[in-house]
Amino acid sequence: MDQLTTPPYDLVRPGRRITGMSAVLLPFVSPTEPDLDGFVRHLERTVAAGLVPAVNMDTGFGPTLSDARRAEILSIATASAPDGFVAGAHVDDAPGSELDLDRYLAEVERIQIAGGTPILFPSHGLGALDESDVIAALVAVGERCDRFLGFELSQAFHPAGFVLSLEGYAALLDIPTCVGAKHSSLERASEWDRLRLRDERRTDFMVLTGNDLAIDMVCFGSDYLLGISTFAPDLFAERDRRWAESDPSFHQLNDDLQYLGRFAFRDPVPAYKHSAAQFLRLRGWIDHDVTPRGAPERPASDVAVLAEIGERLGVVDAGASRS
Repeated sequence: MDQLTTPPYDLVRPGRRITGMSAVLLPFVSPTEPDLDGFVRHLERTVAAGLVPAVNMDTGFGPTLSDARRAEILSIATASAPDGFVAGAHVDDAPGSELDLDRYLAEVERIQIAGGTPILFPSHGLGALDESDVIAALVAVGERCDRFLGFELSQAFHPAGFVLSLEGYAALLDIPTCVGAKHSSLERASEWDRLRLRDERRTDFMVLTGNDLAIDMVCFGSDYLLGISTFAPDLFAERDRRWAESDPSFHQLNDDLQYLGRFAFRDPVPAYKHSAAQFLRLRGWIDHDVTPRGAPERPASDVAVLAEIGERLGVVDAGASRS
């Protein structure tokens, strides 16, 4: 039987302490105006739960924000997450663009000065390169910073996304200042392969699952940088605590959170951000579930389903969808 039908149970590590990173939603009060007060509260809520906040990610609409707005978000993170945060390093380009390595280096430097760990968000110029040239670009970044995160991203999330071959991933492990990489192929087998390679080659390297459809990848040794965790950073932190304590109730809570993830991350996947806003509004954590102009939306009928899931999780009052 192949790996797709036989999970690698030898990788399972009960009692392991999970490193959780959460891509923080940037809420909006109108299609053109972000809710910065709501963002600050949610960022602080994420930090209080014990998760590492990640800003200017896809969940925070990082690829579509202006440079000035991303800088503002970075400043907020510096003030609200003194123990550290992750931030997306973006290069705004278009299909057919050449790699702008200088821009990546400038973004990485800006994030480091702010006290964050940069994660290299794919750009069209980077993704269009041959894999060997992608690795060369990452090596160049690594030579200019203390630490950074790589990022493999399915095109289901962003058209400039790319996923390395396993050989390319091995080369990533050889970059000393690359301390981990987010893996968002949405494929378990690819991530299992990376975990085995990590265990053989570099045990301190973080394989950060970005698979919102398989959040139990943490059982196999992945840490995480997820968008679904922004719906409930408190519950993800509680789930992680139960795993560290070998508490069997981990599995029920994980199943209920996965139910939320399966619903929110259905096609079209990018609309999960609207689902997040709907859910956080049901929780009373933000005041609006508006999406920015041009972002895909979910139907209003989703709110009743999200309310039922929230009731199951114990964080939404019965009848909230009718209030």
